[in-house]
Amino acid sequence: MSDSSLVERYLVLGLALGRHVDGFVDAYYGPPALAERVAREAVTPPAGLVREAADLLVDLDAGVGEPDLDAGRRRWLRAQIVGLHTSARKLAGEPIGYADEVEWCYGVRPAPVDTEVFGAAHARLDDALPGSGPLRDRYIAWRESQAVPVDTLPAALHSLADDLRERTDARFGLPEGEHVEWELARDQPWSGFNYYLGGLRSRVAINTDLPVLSPSLAHLVAHEAYPGHHTEHSRKEAGLVRQRGWQEETIFLVGTPQCLLAEGLADLALEVVMGEHPEQEVAAHLRPLGIAYDPEVVAAVAQAGEALNAVRANVAWRLHEEGASVDDAVAYAERWALLPRNRAEKAVEFLTSPTWRAYISCYVEGLPLCRRYVAGDPSRFATLLTEQLVPADLAAAAA
Repeated sequence: MSDSSLVERYLVLGLALGRHVDGFVDAYYGPPALAERVAREAVTPPAGLVREAADLLVDLDAGVGEPDLDAGRRRWLRAQIVGLHTSARKLAGEPIGYADEVEWCYGVRPAPVDTEVFGAAHARLDDALPGSGPLRDRYIAWRESQAVPVDTLPAALHSLADDLRERTDARFGLPEGEHVEWELARDQPWSGFNYYLGGLRSRVAINTDLPVLSPSLAHLVAHEAYPGHHTEHSRKEAGLVRQRGWQEETIFLVGTPQCLLAEGLADLALEVVMGEHPEQEVAAHLRPLGIAYDPEVVAAVAQAGEALNAVRANVAWRLHEEGASVDDAVAYAERWALLPRNRAEKAVEFLTSPTWRAYISCYVEGLPLCRRYVAGDPSRFATLLTEQLVPADLAAAAA
């Protein structure tokens, strides 16, 4: 490696943690020799990883072996290593409260949302939804009527991706040679996942355990690919890794602030390239394929129900801070998110996964943080796609 020894230690620490937690290393395309070395060596016990993370923080703060690291890289690395230190402490059996875990891993402190906010959203949805009868029944019936047939899904994904890629390239630029492959998956706790492979390539999997709904399809494509995760990964590989030699960007680790900003900008992605009301453009892709999609109703329901996104964070809070049972958590999601039983159970499955239990804050806290920072300025979104930032940087800039 041409970079400092502390960056190498950071990469090794992340890879070593990944041997304990499946999915902890979301992506790695750094020096193959480091990954091979970690794979050959005995698994480091959690207590050893705690010490290594603590020592790394001490040496980073002291500037040991770091004459070339500027203040911005130091701040970014420190935030990342605090997240790794927290994950190692949890693995070692140290009791860490849920709110502390989220704050130390992701750089924001969660708090439950008052159910009055959800009640107000229910009232708006009652006005926005067609038909009559109990709200939850109407909402479920309307959503499930928007299911995309699995055999039509690939064509819809590619149609939307081609459009969003063109818009992203025109507005922000894409590295020469970048590419996304799409596939369908099953038996996963998530709805979609970007596997960044390095070499400016991504493999995006869309989960079909439950029917994919047409109102969420464009958001899913934008989130995972253009101008979301794939765009961020490929631009940072091209700019930070290839041009500047910042090897710390070759690893993407769950349990770090890197994730919160990545999910926040990805949730903002569709809005940035298609505007706040993209429904007419989306309809132009879906209607020719025979996919149910009424842009006026979709827009009204989306605006009315946006506040319900925070229900997931409340469910996580009840599970991990208040000790609620899985059954209680499912019932809460059914009531306040207006979900059918199978979708509520799927949501709770994600929130009870050891890898993903605190991750929900990346969506619930990440989107408003990134939206306030961007504030309608595409150049600020380009900064999110291109530069190393931590949540505190965005909060300070938006203040």
